[in-house]
Formats: sequence, C-alpha cells, structure tokens
Amino acid sequence: MPLPSLSLLFLFTSLLIPSPISSSPVQDPELVVEDVHRAINASRRNLGYLSCGTGNPIDDCWRCDPNWEKNRQRLADCAIGFGKNAIGGRDGKIYVVTDSSDNDAVNPKPGTLRHAVIQDEPLWIIFARDMTIRLKEELIMNSFKTIDGRGASVHIAGGPCITIQYVTNIIIHGLNIHDCKQGGNAMVRDSPRHYGWRTISDGDGVSIFGGSHVWVDHNSLSNCNDGLVDAIHGSTAITISNNYMTHHDKVMLLGHSDSYTQDKNMQVTIAFNHFGEGLVQRMPRCRHGYFHVVNNDYTHWEMYAIGGSANPTINSQGNRFTAPNDRFSKEVKTH
Repeated sequence: MPLPSLSLLFLFTSLLIPSPISSSPVQDPELVVEDVHRAINASRRNLGYLSCGTGNPIDDCWRCDPNWEKNRQRLADCAIGFGKNAIGGRDGKIYVVTDSSDNDAVNPKPGTLRHAVIQDEPLWIIFARDMTIRLKEELIMNSFKTIDGRGASVHIAGGPCITIQYVTNIIIHGLNIHDCKQGGNAMVRDSPRHYGWRTISDGDGVSIFGGSHVWVDHNSLSNCNDGLVDAIHGSTAITISNNYMTHHDKVMLLGHSDSYTQDKNMQVTIAFNHFGEGLVQRMPRCRHGYFHVVNNDYTHWEMYAIGGSANPTINSQGNRFTAPNDRFSKEVKTH
C-alpha cells in the first residue's frame, strides 16, 4: 500500500489513538484480594507427596495437565487478581507464527507476529519454533489476543517492544522481552483497516496505555530503555504475575503522574514475581489506584523496592524482601 499524500497524512496523524475502552473499577477491591488468598490457600492444601502442585494457583491450573499443548487456551482461565477476566484470544483460532521477520510495520507479512496481533478477531498466537524477533516499530496490539510463548524460546529484543493501547483482553505469556528501544516517527498499522503516524515511544518492555483486562505472566524482562512493565492513562483490571525481572533501573510504573487523577480507577495485582539481580527501583511505583502486591520475591534493589505517591492504596502481603548489603540501600518502601 503506498503512503498517503500530504493532504491525507494530516488525517492519519491521529497518533493511532482510537476511542478509549471503558472499564469500571471493582467497587470493593478487598473482595478481589480475598479471592486471591482463597486461590493460593486452595493450591497449598493440594500439595502432597508426589503431587505436581506448586502452591502457585496459576501454575497448578494448567501445568499438571500432561496434554496442556492440546488445550492451550485453558490458560485463559488460570489468572488471579484484578486481571482474572482477561480472556485474550481464548474464544478464537490458533495462529502460528512461522516468520520472525518484521520488515514492514504498515503491511506486515502473514505468518509474522505483527500480522497476528493487528487482526480484528480473537486469536491465540503461538510459535512454530524458537525465534528472536527484532521489531521494526512498536508492536501495537488489537483486542482479544494472547501471545503464548510456551513450548518455544521466543525473544522480543533489540528494537521497540509491546504496546497495549486503548485495547482490552490481552494475555502476554512466556516471552523473553529485553533490550527494548525507543521507536516511532513512523507509520504503523494497528488493525486491518487503519494505520497512522507514531511519535517516539518510551521503549518499555510492555506498555499498557488506557488498556483493560490485561494479564502479563511468566515472562523474563530486562534491560529496556524505560520501564519493564508500565501501566498509565486510565489502565485497569491488570495482573502482572510470575515474571522474572532483572538488570533494569525503573522497573514498573503504575500511574501516569500525580496530577492524572483518572488513574484513581487503576487496580493491579502484582503476584509471584521475582525481582532479581541488577534492579534499582519501582517494584512497583504506584499512583492513585489500588495495588495488591502479594507473594513476590525481592532479592535485589539499589534504591527502594515499592514506592507510591498521590494517595495510592498499596496492599503488600506475603512478600519476601532480602535487603542489599549496602546500608544506604535498605529501604523497602518509599513515599
């Protein structure tokens, strides 16, 4: 498809910002917290001799099935917390990525990851083999998509990474996301019917901007230009779980700014993550909303682990904090 004329370019310079998808916050977030604890306790009660269980309700939901590869979409029923209802591509077809290239952000080639994520219908996206995908521009997700890296070693690295902007029902599972760079000042397609001009991106590993019902699970993230996982501008109904995060400064920002009060509706569960070597701060850094930080393992930080401002509610439960030896870097929480 040829680039639009200058007269049409102004029309497309909408920065790919469609109408926001509204998602009402849970009226009583403590009920979601109680549901998480019930799920954890149920998994622990099932532990026993020769049991395949781990005490982690997400893993125990699918890993004990020896035929899980034949029923991949069952994973969508395994989330806990505020992102529990993120079904991703559960109700759609399986799409197999066979081509690791990303040469054209406007007209992506069938079989590539970019071609899969921009489709309108629900899709459960898997990979034919191990691959490293260096994205040309941000990977702009469409709603009702799962990227499922189980069974292959899939790296998204060396270029811009994943953007979840004003869409809903997204699952990102089992990827290695690292060395993410800024992208933008380019044309990028976000659906079969629309492409537009992108300004420079931050270079997050996973950027959630006005998104809802999002589950980011079992990924390895490190060394990106800005955040590893950031959620801003009214994003809500999010679970970030079982991820391994290393070698990064500003790990996780939840809330755009102290003055952006629309983030009061933000509700995020951060569970079973390992915050590992080479991290500095923001695990997470929260504003305005409600944040359940539960059963995470903090083994390294250089400034602080959890931070907040603008009156967030941070419910920290069952986390293990191993403070660094530096006497000036032992602050677990900062305000």
